[in-house]
Amino acid sequence: MIKNKYVYKFFSQEKCEGSAEMKNLLGGKGANLSQMTSLGLPIPPGFIISTSACLHFLENNEEYPEGLSEQINEALAALEETNGKKLGGDNDPLLVSVRSGAAISMPGMMDTILNLGLNDISVEELSKATNNERFAYDSYRRLIYMYGDVVMGLSKRHFEIELEKIKKEYGVESDTDIPTEGLKKLVEINKNLYKEKLGESFPQNPKEQLDRSIRAVFRSWNTRRAIDYRNHQGIPHDLGTAVNIQTMVYGNMGDDSATGVAFTRNPSNGDRKLYGEYLINAQGEDVVAGIRTPQPIEELTKVMPDVYNQLFEVSKTLEKLYHDMQDMEFTIQQGKMYILQTRNGKRTGVAAGKIAHDFVTEGVISKEEAIMRIQPSDVDNCLFPSVNWSEINPNAPIKQIKHEMEASVIGTGLAAGAAAASGKAYFDADRAKEAADRGDDVILVRVETTPEDFHGMAASQGILTMKGGLTSHAAIVARQIGKACIVGSERGGIFIDVEKIELKGKGLIIREGEWITIDGTDGIVYKGKLPTTPASLPEGMTKILEWCDDIAKISVKANADKPDQFRKALEFGAEGIGLCRTEHMFFDNIPLVRDMILAKTEKERQDAVDKLEPLQQADFEGLFEVAEGKPVIIRLIDPPLHEFLPSIEELITEIYEERLAGKSKRYVEGQIRTP
Repeated sequence: MIKNKYVYKFFSQEKCEGSAEMKNLLGGKGANLSQMTSLGLPIPPGFIISTSACLHFLENNEEYPEGLSEQINEALAALEETNGKKLGGDNDPLLVSVRSGAAISMPGMMDTILNLGLNDISVEELSKATNNERFAYDSYRRLIYMYGDVVMGLSKRHFEIELEKIKKEYGVESDTDIPTEGLKKLVEINKNLYKEKLGESFPQNPKEQLDRSIRAVFRSWNTRRAIDYRNHQGIPHDLGTAVNIQTMVYGNMGDDSATGVAFTRNPSNGDRKLYGEYLINAQGEDVVAGIRTPQPIEELTKVMPDVYNQLFEVSKTLEKLYHDMQDMEFTIQQGKMYILQTRNGKRTGVAAGKIAHDFVTEGVISKEEAIMRIQPSDVDNCLFPSVNWSEINPNAPIKQIKHEMEASVIGTGLAAGAAAASGKAYFDADRAKEAADRGDDVILVRVETTPEDFHGMAASQGILTMKGGLTSHAAIVARQIGKACIVGSERGGIFIDVEKIELKGKGLIIREGEWITIDGTDGIVYKGKLPTTPASLPEGMTKILEWCDDIAKISVKANADKPDQFRKALEFGAEGIGLCRTEHMFFDNIPLVRDMILAKTEKERQDAVDKLEPLQQADFEGLFEVAEGKPVIIRLIDPPLHEFLPSIEELITEIYEERLAGKSKRYVEGQIRTP
C-alpha cells in the first residue's frame, strides 16, 4: 500500500480500488462509480483523485501533494492499456471526461470538462476511427468551449454568440443540424476567439489539458456559487472535492446515440415510476445546462425499447443497493447504454414524504430510518403555495376563473414543482438578490440558469426559464430548495429578450420589476400578481409525522395569535399553543393601536382602548373554542413600537405627497400626527 495514496482506479469488477464506504475520500460520485463497477454494471473505466489531494492543493498555494503527479501518470497509463488507446494518440485516440465529485452532492455547483485529449491531429484520427467526421468536430468545438470556460475563465457567452452566428449562417435552429462544414468552421472560430481573448493558443498537448483541468476542478470547490450553495445547504467548507477522470462515451454519434438523466421515482411527487429526460445526438451537459429542451424518458420506449428496458432494470438494482431514490446520468453510444453516475436524488418535500413512506411499506427501510430522512425543510416545502382562485372570484368554479384569466396568460412551460409564486420579474441573479434584500418578492427569469445564479435563485420566490427540461439545473435546484419553478417555456410561446431585458408572450410584454405569477400546477405564467394560499400536508408526510408522535418524548406546541392560525397548527399536529403574543392580535387593527399610542389625552386613549377590547376578547374566545381543552400559553402585551408605527420612509413619502398636494399646513395644525 502506498503511504500517501491519492489515486484510486475503477477499471472492472476485478480491478476496482474504491468502495462505497470511502465516500469522504472519493466523493459521492467516485464511491458510487466504484461500487457500481464492482457489481458489473456498464460503467466506463476511470480513476479518482481523492478529496485529500484537493485539500492539500487548496491549503498549499495550489501545489500538488508529493507523489500525486506520478500516481496520475501511472493511472493514466493503466487506463490507456485497459482501453487499448492513447490519450490524444494516433489511430482512435483515448478521450476522457474530468468531473468534480464532493462527498455531499452539490449538483451543478462545480465543474466538468468533456472530450479532453482532442487537438488538431487527434480530431482527424477520431474522425477516421469512427467514420464520423461530424461527430469528431462537434466534440472538438465542445472541448474548446468548455475548457475555455472552466479552466481559463473565459465567459461561455463568447462561444455561444459564435454558435448562434453559425446556426444562422446555415439556416438551422438546433446545433445538431449544423453540418460538418459548419462545425469545422466553428472549431477555427473558437480557437481564434480563445487566442484573441486569452493571449495564448488552445493547448495541443493532452497531458497539459488534463493537468490544468484537474487544477480547475480543485479550484471550483471555492467558487462563489459553490460557497453560496454550501452556506444555503449547511454543508461544511472543509470537505474538498474529488476529481473523476473517466473514459469518454459519446451520446453525439448520431441518431442511435443519446444522453440523459433519469430518476428511479418522480422527484416532484414521489410516484414510483422512472422519470427523466434524454436528448438524441447530444452530450450530457446539453441536458443539465438546459441549452436544449429534451424529450421525456417515456419516449425512449418507442425509439430504443431495449435500452429503456435495460435502464429500468438498472434503476431497480440501484434502488435496491442504495435503499433510496436514485438520480442517474446515462449515455447511449450507438445503441449501447452506459451509466455515468448515480446519487441519491434531490426531491421536493412532497416527494420526500411519499418516497420515505413508500420505502417503509415496501419493506426497504424502517419507520425510524424514514423519520431520520425527513428534514424540517422537507415539511416546510410540503406547504408549497398554490394560486387561490376563490379569492379572485369566490362565486365561480376554478375552470371558469382560469378561462376568464386567459387574457393574462403570457405562455406555458414545464412545471418542475407544484408550487405557485408571484413576484417582480428580474432577469439577472445579482439584481434579483438585491431586490429580495430590499424586501421585494422576486421571480428570477433566465434563458437558462447556471450555477452562478444560485444566490439569485435562493433569494427568489420562484424561477422561470425559457430553455431546459425537468432535469435541467433550474429544475433540480428549485426542487431541492423549495422554490416554484417553470422551465422550457419557449415551448409554450415565451421568449426572453436578454438585450431589451423583457419577457414576451401572446402579445404581452413584461419588463424588469413588473409582477408575474408562475403556477406550478399547470405550468402557466400569468401577467400580474395573483393571490396564493398555503397547501395542506400530503398523505405520506402526514403519516411520517404520526410515526414521529408515536415515538416522540416531547410534544410540539405552536406560536399562534389568532383562531385561524391555531386551527391550522392543530391540523399539522400541534398539541396546544406554546406562545400567544397578545400584541400580534392587533396587527389587523394598526390604526387603532396608533391612536392609542399617540393619544394626546386620557380620553382619546380610553376611546381607542374601548374599540380594541372587544376585538381582542373575540380573539381570545376564538382561541379557547378551537383549543377544546388543549393548553394555551398567553404572553401579556409587549408592544415594540416599531411594529405599530410607520417607518421613516412611509412618513417622508406621506409628507411629500401632502406637500405636493399643497396641504402641508395640516401638519402645523396637527391633523396628521407624527411620533
